[in-house]
Amino acid sequence: MTALTHLRVARPNRADAARNYDAILAVARVAFAEQGADAPLEEIARRAGVGVATLYRNFPTREVLIENVYVTEVEAVCDMAGAAESRAPRDGLYAWLRRFVEYIGAKQPLAAGLNRESAAYLECRRALYAAGGPLLERAQQAGEVRADVTIDDVMRLASAIASGHFPRPDQRDHVLTVALDGLSRGPA
Repeated sequence: MTALTHLRVARPNRADAARNYDAILAVARVAFAEQGADAPLEEIARRAGVGVATLYRNFPTREVLIENVYVTEVEAVCDMAGAAESRAPRDGLYAWLRRFVEYIGAKQPLAAGLNRESAAYLECRRALYAAGGPLLERAQQAGEVRADVTIDDVMRLASAIASGHFPRPDQRDHVLTVALDGLSRGPA
């Protein structure tokens, strides 16, 4: 697991409390994706099967809940880098970048509620770069990806594609494939 757990509210030890915590985070992720950062907390609590007091006991403010959902998503993307290392170098990098683009797309509705100057946000950004950097270097050392790009270049490229507005979801994937082909030293 990525070392970002210290940025999240501590998960309760008691089994029922831990289930409530997990349910709130899972429902909040979906609610924020559907309705944005202003999704009603009362509705999140109801859909999670808990009372509003339980939600606030775990996550004292909307901002804390949003940040915890964000950190949880970043952890999942960073952890995927470990799984990507079992693939061929370019394939691993590209699989991870596809997951990163998927994450950015899901995170967009949360953006309004995130403090981009917070220590948690900045640490998450560093963690994403730290997760993707070795995958890029490995693909470059294998001669499968251009040597003249940095992880910052690649992350900005993927972020720009993920943040774009496409009339169809498959078009975003197509554009990403074209961009990834541009990173390759040879045929994809």
